[in-house]
Amino acid sequence: MARISIISPCYNEEENVEACHAAVLALFAPGAPLAHHEREHIFSDNCSTDGTVAILRRLAAADPAVKVVLNARNFGPFRSNFNALRYATGDGVLVFLPVDLQDPPEMIPEMVKHWESGIEVVAGARANREETFALRLCRGIFYRIVNTISDFDIPENVGEFQFIDRKVWAVVVAHQDQYPYIRGIIASAGFRRLILPYTWRARRRGISKNNLVRLIDQAMNGIFAFSSVPMRIASFLGFGIAAVALLYAAGLLAMALLGANTGPAGTATTIIALFFFSGVQLMFIGILGEYITSIHRQVRGGPIVVERERINLPPAPNP
Repeated sequence: MARISIISPCYNEEENVEACHAAVLALFAPGAPLAHHEREHIFSDNCSTDGTVAILRRLAAADPAVKVVLNARNFGPFRSNFNALRYATGDGVLVFLPVDLQDPPEMIPEMVKHWESGIEVVAGARANREETFALRLCRGIFYRIVNTISDFDIPENVGEFQFIDRKVWAVVVAHQDQYPYIRGIIASAGFRRLILPYTWRARRRGISKNNLVRLIDQAMNGIFAFSSVPMRIASFLGFGIAAVALLYAAGLLAMALLGANTGPAGTATTIIALFFFSGVQLMFIGILGEYITSIHRQVRGGPIVVERERINLPPAPNP
């Protein structure tokens, strides 16, 4: 018998947390596929303002296998997920099971079966998505960019819905990243990996908390967290533009020395050149700023998440 840990971050999900708990509990019930394993279900609440916390307290009081971390404020989904992951004590760990069940819990027994056969990372890949074409297109572009500039492969359509072995878990939680990009950390660790395709369901209840701004922020973090290629591109492009400008200046000088009429500089050309080079400079400054912001966040340090309370978990150590 092995212990299976399942991590479920949540924020204002009073319509979904009980269904998520029930779905996991059913997998471990007598006669169910995981009945011979021990269950540990860790919920991490990101300072919900609805009835989510009250429901989690009730679930934890009735079920010792339910453990809850209550954050002091909303620290974002990645930080909350990563902090909860640190409390996992299982031999195998499901890194992320959304309480809205868009990633299907019925896949967990198959993941565990492959893990028992020696696969250290069993990753779910969203082969089909019940979402708009525009979102699917944007996600596809993002994965292609990340895989092109990264030193390792982050499988397309693979998120945090992954089942990992305890030794992989140890590598992941050892990272001291102030904005952890969890799927990237798992991919960078290596280990034997199996990818299982599935259909990512549309949300049945409640409203998704991942708005466009948050999705863009997560995508930028994924791009800049594991690659220095954007800075290299900026450097090479800067050198290239400077070289073209010097060649153009040399050409004009040569024509002038030869007595050719170069004509007066056009106003339109000047305006176009001014805006072009200004735009390139601003782009480079923005890329540099992304890296500086990441460095600043790391240098400042501090906890990834500030916790208000733990339920069915060891108390926080005294400072």
